[in-house]
Amino acid sequence: MNPTRPGGVAAWLSAPWLPVAVLLFSSSMWGLSWLPLKAFAEHGLSGPLLAMLTYGLLGVVGLPWLWRERALWLRDKRLLLALVVLGGWGNAAFVSALVLGDVVRVMLLFYLAPVWSVLGGRFFLGEAVSPRRAGAVALALIGAFLVVGGFSVFEAPPSAADLLALTSGMGFAGNNIVSRAAQAIPAATKTVALCLGCALVALLMMAAGAGAPALAMPSGGVIAGLLAYSLIGLALVIVTWQWSVTRLEAGRSGVLAIAELLVAMLTATLIGDETMLPREWLGAALIVAAAVLEATDSAESVSPHHAITTPKEIT
Repeated sequence: MNPTRPGGVAAWLSAPWLPVAVLLFSSSMWGLSWLPLKAFAEHGLSGPLLAMLTYGLLGVVGLPWLWRERALWLRDKRLLLALVVLGGWGNAAFVSALVLGDVVRVMLLFYLAPVWSVLGGRFFLGEAVSPRRAGAVALALIGAFLVVGGFSVFEAPPSAADLLALTSGMGFAGNNIVSRAAQAIPAATKTVALCLGCALVALLMMAAGAGAPALAMPSGGVIAGLLAYSLIGLALVIVTWQWSVTRLEAGRSGVLAIAELLVAMLTATLIGDETMLPREWLGAALIVAAAVLEATDSAESVSPHHAITTPKEIT
């Protein structure tokens, strides 16, 4: 086949619908990631251990890319270290939250990440906050308030899963802010650094007594599943995510990425037998509306090439 002729491979790859389809696929796979994580947890693997093994394995595989691009990131090594810490916490805390808590609740609280990105961009980068974005922040905070229980939240402290989900969103938001300031660092370097950072943070969490692994070795089937999840599933989702978001406007990719939240909510309620109160559905609707408002507004200020540069990130 001649790839240059009409209808050939080159024309097919340049089709405007392809990045949209790929991003919807990648977002949907992110939304389904709770299924294997919960399955591994049933075999006694904690969230921090899962984060260390899966992301750490990808980070080790990506070390040659990190070394090859060292001349590009050595000048910004402090920014890269910040990405390691912030993105590493975001990934490790998110995986741990999914293992510990209700999927829908964790996903909704994580999706406050755009709020922290807007506030962090304003205070650390001096970015203007448009009325549209201010409205999105207000909607998201009201939605989160409803999700965690409304005024009853003052009667009992949030759970560990709630705190992990909230702070994982903060970690991703901080990573977004640093990533915009470190545009000279290649996306591949950022991705590998975040995977290694996730493994390091997860190791520190286990050293602190959070989700320390059991002494028994996992079975051969579990080990094979971990390898497949990391080197095939996780790698495929990261690569397709990166490929698609660099070919779409920031606002459009932000809206399409909400498929992750919707898929997670639907599958958790239909397959995972999770239930949501009317108050929680209202909170979810407000958070989704806020994400759409913020994502469409971001198209005015964020270049598509730097819209999303991490394994799992919301702008």
